[in-house]
Amino acid sequence: MSDNVFLDSNILVYSYSNSEIHKQEIARQLIVDNNSYISTQVLQELCNIITRKFRFTYEQAATAIKESCQNNNLHINKEDTLLRACQIAGRYGFSLYDSLIIAAALESNCKVLYSEDLQNGQVIEGALTIKNPF
Repeated sequence: MSDNVFLDSNILVYSYSNSEIHKQEIARQLIVDNNSYISTQVLQELCNIITRKFRFTYEQAATAIKESCQNNNLHINKEDTLLRACQIAGRYGFSLYDSLIIAAALESNCKVLYSEDLQNGQVIEGALTIKNPF
């Protein structure tokens, strides 16, 4: 198994997408090949997107949440996560929500954050590298 990696919400969403099969395959392979982490925020965003965009029922969304928790390590965002996110947002200029993802990844001792939305190759606090897997 490789280093700890963190999956941004968009990566987890692609793992449930039936319209972008290539991205679905890549997202699922990231989960299989790595010691992957997600956060409570990622699960919330997954539920919102798959019920609204993919028209999953909430029962199907609950199944997706359970599967995601079984297949990834779960970081629970707490007060310290939010405070660290505020520092990251101030230092790097990210939105608070992106900063929460980054803070959770750092707290999970991840070396890589897979994200389609953030700057590919950027290094945060000398410890976390953002990579676009697509």
